[in-house]
Amino acid sequence: MKKGFITVLLCVLLSAITAYGVVVKTHVQDASSRSAAISEGGAVQYRTVNLSQSEYPDFTYAAESAVDAVVYVEVTVVTQNQYQMDPFFRFFFGDQYSQPQSREQKGSGSGVIIRPDGYIVTNNHVVNGASKVKIVLNNNKSYDATVVGTDPDTDVAVVKIDAEGLPTIPFGDSDNLRLGEWVLAIGSPLNLRSTITAGIVSAKGRSMAAYGSREDAQNSYKIESFIQTDAAVNPGNSGGALVNKEGELVGINTAIISQTGSYSGYSFAVPVNIVKKVVGDLIEGGVVRRALLGIVMQPISDEIAKELKLSSMNGVYINEVSKGGAADKAGLKKGDVIIAIGGAKITDGASVQEKVASYHPGDKTTVSFVRDGKEQTVDVVFQGTVSDTGTKDADGAVAFYGSKLRTASAETLSKLGIKSGVEIVSVGPGKVLDAGASEGFVIQYVNDEPVSKPEDVIAIAKKSRRSIFIQGVKASGRKAYFGFGKDE
Repeated sequence: MKKGFITVLLCVLLSAITAYGVVVKTHVQDASSRSAAISEGGAVQYRTVNLSQSEYPDFTYAAESAVDAVVYVEVTVVTQNQYQMDPFFRFFFGDQYSQPQSREQKGSGSGVIIRPDGYIVTNNHVVNGASKVKIVLNNNKSYDATVVGTDPDTDVAVVKIDAEGLPTIPFGDSDNLRLGEWVLAIGSPLNLRSTITAGIVSAKGRSMAAYGSREDAQNSYKIESFIQTDAAVNPGNSGGALVNKEGELVGINTAIISQTGSYSGYSFAVPVNIVKKVVGDLIEGGVVRRALLGIVMQPISDEIAKELKLSSMNGVYINEVSKGGAADKAGLKKGDVIIAIGGAKITDGASVQEKVASYHPGDKTTVSFVRDGKEQTVDVVFQGTVSDTGTKDADGAVAFYGSKLRTASAETLSKLGIKSGVEIVSVGPGKVLDAGASEGFVIQYVNDEPVSKPEDVIAIAKKSRRSIFIQGVKASGRKAYFGFGKDE
């Protein structure tokens, strides 16, 4: 009797242990992973994601490691107000009260320290037109800043303060962001310094019609391929950091879509892969060296997909190929469908812009495309815009930090009474204009070395490590000089 009771008790205990083990095992599996079926190109694939307890979002590391590298940007803009005076009043008192009146306006935004020696990235629209830029660190130290360069096409700008040993945020890889991934927005919205908000990646490669209506929208090189998130962003966040859970910089917060002017669920950031290329160009030479593929493209429509018997709607259809451009030289033709650049899948025009924007003129990569139902791959060497320093126009003029150079004509040399030189034939946005140079200036020396053709100027400037000093003669015949730093 006693022996039978013990046997039954052991059986019950063993059964309970077995049942507990099964329940725990099943619960852990259910809690740690899920499988989702997705359809791509007609084929069903399964993707498994990890949902274990340790993977639930913890933003403390990202927030605490990144917040000190996000700064408050205060700008001062001087505006001119013209007062309309009553004619009767003017008759007695003259025009002394109708002169333009200067007025200072304050604005603010955010910025991200990207180098310990004081280089900070922000938005172009934050510092555009500013007569003074002030940076306030998270420890409340403040510095006057100088604008190194701006790029309206991507709404990116770089400013610099005189400081060393500053905290920075490491660059991440925006190409690796996944839909639904957690991100943090750090900035100073509504003057609330060092505010941190969280959200997910809602979309990638997003374009915004409203954003394209800005004054600089007519620029044919304007790039829009935003990261869309639902992290709360308000006025003052512009130029601030978008970071992932590892505390890496994945974007620069730039814009919101709202009917009230405040956050309503949609915020947008410039991908860091575009930012770091633009920033590198601005620090090196003050202008962005823009790569061009040389095509006119359109999205894949149902008609195009049926006509070309495409298995997917991803990619872009080539409407036109610029003669002599990078695509033309690589053998791409009208009617081809680009599906990948540099191994990265192309889904639409925005993804083409984003990928091409990460290259420099002269860089080489692969382009995969579909032609006659077959997938092919070619090597492409990107070309640049005429504004890239060192590039030559069809008429022989050579670009130099926003200006155009040409060997001075015999007539010009005779008029100025000099033997040789290089004439500045046009001046556009860039370091030459910022230094005060004007059209008609003839360059005689660069860093104390004589020059007689544009190639001499480019070669000397290229080997200069820190600054460029130019001497010559103005169109009026007066000797003059100017210089600028390369900020390398």
